[in-house]
Amino acid sequence: MRLTDFWWRMEKRFGPAYADSVARDQVLPQLGGRTVHQALAEGESAKDVWRAVCDHWEVPARER
Repeated sequence: MRLTDFWWRMEKRFGPAYADSVARDQVLPQLGGRTVHQALAEGESAKDVWRAVCDHWEVPARER
């Protein structure tokens, strides 16, 4: 998954204004206690980060 696709999905799920806040402020256990921004900056794949977001917020399968 490309980063542009990842951010498109984040904005679709959380809205354009809230997506960055979620990515910056929410620490996810699925990402080893890191935020989305931290995980991406440390080299986690966008696909794995998206999966963690989906698991944490229980995103329905049809929206994954």
